[in-house]
Amino acid sequence: MRILVVEDEPKVASFIKKGLEQEHYAVDLAANGVEGEALAESNSYDCIVLDILLPRKNGLEVLQTLRKKNVTTPILILTAKDSVEDRVAGLNHGSDDYLVKPFAFAELLARIRALLRRRSGSDFQAELRAEDLVMDIPRRKVFRAGKEIDLSNKEFALLEYLLRNKNQVVTRNMIIEHVWDMSFDSFTNVVDVYINFLRNKIDRAYDRKLIHTVRGVGYTLKSSE
Repeated sequence: MRILVVEDEPKVASFIKKGLEQEHYAVDLAANGVEGEALAESNSYDCIVLDILLPRKNGLEVLQTLRKKNVTTPILILTAKDSVEDRVAGLNHGSDDYLVKPFAFAELLARIRALLRRRSGSDFQAELRAEDLVMDIPRRKVFRAGKEIDLSNKEFALLEYLLRNKNQVVTRNMIIEHVWDMSFDSFTNVVDVYINFLRNKIDRAYDRKLIHTVRGVGYTLKSSE
C-alpha cells in the first residue's frame, strides 16, 4: 500500500517514512502544501498524512481543495495545533482523523491501519489466504503448507497486493502505484524481477502454482477457493 506524507519538518518526515517503510508501505514525501496537493491529485494513494502548518499552502487549504476535487483518499491530519477548535476545523474540512504532535509512532500506525480498514470495509483482513498460502499481516509472516517463507519488505508488500486482489488481473502500472514510491524508475523491469523473486519462494517447491502471468497485461494470483 502507498502512503503520501506531507510534512515540512525533515526529521519528522524522515522518521515517519522510515517507520512506515519498515511496515512494508511505499511512502512518498512532500515538503510543502503545493507539492503535496499536486502529488495527491496525480497519484493513487491508500492514505495521506497531512500537516497543517505547511509552507506555500496551508494544510487545511490543501485538504479543502482535494475534497472539492473529489479526491476521496483517507486523510489523517498530523499537527501541533491541539485545541478543540483546530480539531473541529480539520474534521469539518474533510479529514478522516486527527493526531496531535508529539505522537507515538505506534499510535500513528494504528490510526493509519484503522483508516485503511475503514476504506476497505469487510474486504480488509488481518489474515490473507490462497489455497495453502497464508499471510499473517499483524505478525508480518507468510506460510505455505505450514512452512514459513522469508520475504523482504518489498516482496511482502507485493504479495500482499496480489493476495488482496486474488483471482483478479493486476497490471504492472497498478502494482507500481500501490507497491512502489515515486522514486521508482518506470523504465526498468523491477516489477518482473520481484515477481520472479516471489515465484521462486512461493511456487517453486510446489506443484500447484499460484502466481501467473497474463501475457501483455500483467499478473494474477489464482486460487480455487
